[in-house]
Amino acid sequence: MTMEIGYLGPWQVTLGGRRVGLVGRRRVAVLTRLALDAARPVTMQQLVTDVWGQSSTATAGKQLHIVVSKLRDALTPDTIATVPGGYLLDLPRDRVDAHLFTRLAGQARAARHQREPGTADALFRRALALWRGSALAELADPWARIEAKRLEEERMAAFEDHIELRLARGDQKAVVADLTPYVLAHPLREGPRAQLMLALYRADRMSEALAVYQEGHVAMVEELGLEPGARLRRLRQAVLDGDPALELGTPEQSATIVPAELPAGIQSFTARQEEAEWLREALLSTGVAVVDGPGGVGKSALAVHVAHTMAGRFGDGVVYVDLNGATPGVQPLSVLDALGHLLRSLGLDGTAVPADLDGATARYRSLTQASELLVILDNALDAGQVRPLIPAGADCRALITSRAALSTLDRARHLHLSGLGDRDAVTLLARIAGQEPVEREPEAAARIAELCGGFPLAIRIAGARLAARPGRRLADLADRLADATHRLDTLQYADLAVRAGIAVSHQHLREESGGHDAAHVLPLLGLLDTPTHTPAATAALAGWPEARAEAALERLHDARLLESAGPGRYRFHDLIRLYAREQAGELPGQDGAAALRRGLHHYLASANTATQRVHSQVQEPYYAAEQPGVAFTGAHEVREWTEAERDNLLAVAHQAAESADPDTAIGLALSLHWPFNYRGWVTHLADVHLNAIAVAARCGDWAGQAQAATFLGWVYRDQGRHEQAVEQLKEAVVYWGKAGLPHRRIGAFNNLGIIHTLQGQLDLARINFARATEIAEKTGDVYARSAIHNNGVHLLYRQGRFEEAIAQAKTAVVEWTGSLYVEGASHETLARAYLHAGRLVEAADTFQVALTLLREAGYRIGHAVAAWWCGHTLHELGRSAEARRVWRDCFTSLLEARLLTRAEVDDLLDQPVPEMPGPIGNML
Repeated sequence: MTMEIGYLGPWQVTLGGRRVGLVGRRRVAVLTRLALDAARPVTMQQLVTDVWGQSSTATAGKQLHIVVSKLRDALTPDTIATVPGGYLLDLPRDRVDAHLFTRLAGQARAARHQREPGTADALFRRALALWRGSALAELADPWARIEAKRLEEERMAAFEDHIELRLARGDQKAVVADLTPYVLAHPLREGPRAQLMLALYRADRMSEALAVYQEGHVAMVEELGLEPGARLRRLRQAVLDGDPALELGTPEQSATIVPAELPAGIQSFTARQEEAEWLREALLSTGVAVVDGPGGVGKSALAVHVAHTMAGRFGDGVVYVDLNGATPGVQPLSVLDALGHLLRSLGLDGTAVPADLDGATARYRSLTQASELLVILDNALDAGQVRPLIPAGADCRALITSRAALSTLDRARHLHLSGLGDRDAVTLLARIAGQEPVEREPEAAARIAELCGGFPLAIRIAGARLAARPGRRLADLADRLADATHRLDTLQYADLAVRAGIAVSHQHLREESGGHDAAHVLPLLGLLDTPTHTPAATAALAGWPEARAEAALERLHDARLLESAGPGRYRFHDLIRLYAREQAGELPGQDGAAALRRGLHHYLASANTATQRVHSQVQEPYYAAEQPGVAFTGAHEVREWTEAERDNLLAVAHQAAESADPDTAIGLALSLHWPFNYRGWVTHLADVHLNAIAVAARCGDWAGQAQAATFLGWVYRDQGRHEQAVEQLKEAVVYWGKAGLPHRRIGAFNNLGIIHTLQGQLDLARINFARATEIAEKTGDVYARSAIHNNGVHLLYRQGRFEEAIAQAKTAVVEWTGSLYVEGASHETLARAYLHAGRLVEAADTFQVALTLLREAGYRIGHAVAAWWCGHTLHELGRSAEARRVWRDCFTSLLEARLLTRAEVDDLLDQPVPEMPGPIGNML
């Protein structure tokens, strides 16, 4: 049975010509929301957000299922189809009165433009007859009010366009009757007031025409504090002068050609509702709106979509020009050529179009000064290209798209467009490739969308490939895209190519006088596997001063080849990263290898310096760097740098392990230990140290193997993998011997002592602490001996030797000095000795000293350990409120270090006596 839905007036649905009654606001709202996107999927999340709104609860999804089930019962079972992540109203769009209205109005305008006034008149009448009252009047939800406002604007635009057509056909007497109440209802709309004045004048009612102007003048001054616009003032003067131009001439004379140059909207246009609404508001309020973003992100599609929804507002039409700012193989349009295009669109031709730039600019300004015109300047190169093309009239609007930000344009508002979200990307894929294959392989569809990085162009290419071969499995295409070395090859189909779009921006930089550095840096950035890029690291890659590198990065950002990743930090979109890597592979000779080495050694030098700042015992780097890195003045800067560069440091350590430079690989791995330990992240280094051991083994570097194995044992210790830790530390002892550096075994023995203490194997702990102490005394290493004695305190109180433990801890407090970190650690050990000896007040006081020192040192993991034990001590003393406060500090430290989640913190705080958090459960 045929179903029709109407909401251009009182809401109604008919099935086979019979009215169907629906009970319940949410049933009406859900069906209407689906009807807005008839024949297109709407996600469950969107439906819940729109229909349930702020009252949305955890059961809203279940309620939605119930509502859909009831709708299917009331209509037909197959009316609402279930699609991945949502629902689809399986109904031709013309069966919804709002969609039919939009189509008919568009056809009417096209017929008018083609000089078929009879056809246009009939189509306008059919379209306007669909309106039975206010749209969506029964629904008060925000989405419904927004849509109702948009539809009402379209209705008024269609009505006014129809009036314009009727005036041109000599129907002025009937127009007066239809237009008079409309102008009274909309006193501030200048377009219909001008139409009414013209109709009255042509009906020989000049005084009434002037009265209409005067009424408008009063309304505008009182409501807005503004005089009527130039169009109305000019018309009033023409009426007073009896200007013959106001008379109706022959059809050829009176048929004004209103430009309507918009390209067809993309049928598969998806999502972007918030961005479209923002653009509409920006155009109405400001006059100039700029959409910028990288190539392939959908700027032009969004601009054209928005322009189609607003075209009816502009009585003098819509002009579109592609400026070719980033078109592969095509030079950007010159300003003079663009002005020539615009002037011809506005009715000039031949010798009437000035041949010089100044003349063309002046003529364009003159023609647009009193116009109501929408100008779409698509694919702009830069601000200099578009500035002369912005129309002069206060009632004109300009919508500009560009890869560049165009931030120097006056009175413009800017929208930066990024990729689609996961759901919207899959929806777009389904619209191009077909709903059925996406439903059949939802996981593969999600992978394709992810590998396309949310770029509509890439998704369209993938969808086109699938549509061209209907039997092809989505999983096969996903596997091809997963091969990063050939992904850009796969994202090329017919006349569409992601690589070509990126290459255009790169080539423009090469050709610009101020873009050479940026063009040179782009492939260099492709050498490093880091997720983000900084001016310091880029300077090392290029061999430049940091200021020059930063300027190049900023230019790449302006060209939308880089995105901002925070202050002084940039990142690639995944597809642009692949292009940069391809370009890096084409660098001549040894240039690429030398640049990569400089980049890696920047990080090696910086990490070496960071190590010396936070761990004063390390006097010389494990492996020296060939160039300077970041110069840190203190531990605070090291903390901030390590926090910001964590992911980059892990990336370069893994990249170096795969290079042909073993010293750099081993050096990077070892240099990360102390900065990461300081932040509580030492457990992230397991793979890094395993790689370093393998590299050192391949090149016969026994010392490198020994130090990496020592650090890996530390990592395993903190992970609670005690047997593997012991194995690594014993191997380290062997490796140090083979390296001829037996005194370097001290760290392995010390760590073995700690692990055996944690395991309760106290005799083995005592033996290994003794071995470490012996080496320290032989070498005169006071710092190491004090650290070992500090660790040995934990062995003593576990043996019940409380007074000895306290005495040894006090000695460590005196002897183990040199940084806030070690002084805080020694006080924490003394507090623990007091605690286990039952001297709780002294323990609590000493914990407070330790916490202050460790907090000032920024040693989060040590602070968390001390805070947990301090809370335990205060709880034992009955000081519950203080205990809760200190425990909260403990968990906050771990949260800030990204070692606990917010949910885990909340769970711990819900416990009367919180258990020891996992990240500190394997520490002394």
